[in-house]
Amino acid sequence: MAKVTREMVEKTGINVDQLVELLVKNAAAELTTFYYYTILRVNLIGLEGEGIKEIAEVARIEDRNHFEALVPRIYELGGKLPDCMKAFHDLSACPPASLPKNPKPMDLLKVLVEAERCAVRGYTHICNLTAGKDHRTYDLSQAILNEEIEHESWFSEFLGEGPSGHFMRRGETSPFVSKFLR
Repeated sequence: MAKVTREMVEKTGINVDQLVELLVKNAAAELTTFYYYTILRVNLIGLEGEGIKEIAEVARIEDRNHFEALVPRIYELGGKLPDCMKAFHDLSACPPASLPKNPKPMDLLKVLVEAERCAVRGYTHICNLTAGKDHRTYDLSQAILNEEIEHESWFSEFLGEGPSGHFMRRGETSPFVSKFLR
């Protein structure tokens, strides 16, 4: 734990234990989403599914990166990850992005977009909590939020909800979060 780091965040009035709990829950959501997106991606088959597969893969890898970026901040603030993976899964900030009973591409897309919308809500909450107070957590959460917004936009376009103005990234993953992975 970085003692002065935690102390400085506490001095801003943030309940650091509550913040760490939010970060752990969001880290759990990122890791479980990475797992469930793996299952969803392999079920994106046929002509409709192949068009979505690449975007699902980028979101999957970026969710793993989000997990990796969150872990150091959790420990810097004096938190830790649960020792039990099942317990970690069950405290996720978002419901599991489970494979639907009828795994058609449009049904899978609905699961994907809802997972991203949950993430957008969670990181917006953390940004609102830390804005102007905990600069490092805010910067990290804002970077993740930017990527989650792009993921939601990509999937919502496939659902016919209208254009988002976002384009699929080529050859680059986690453009906003990559600075936290060094």
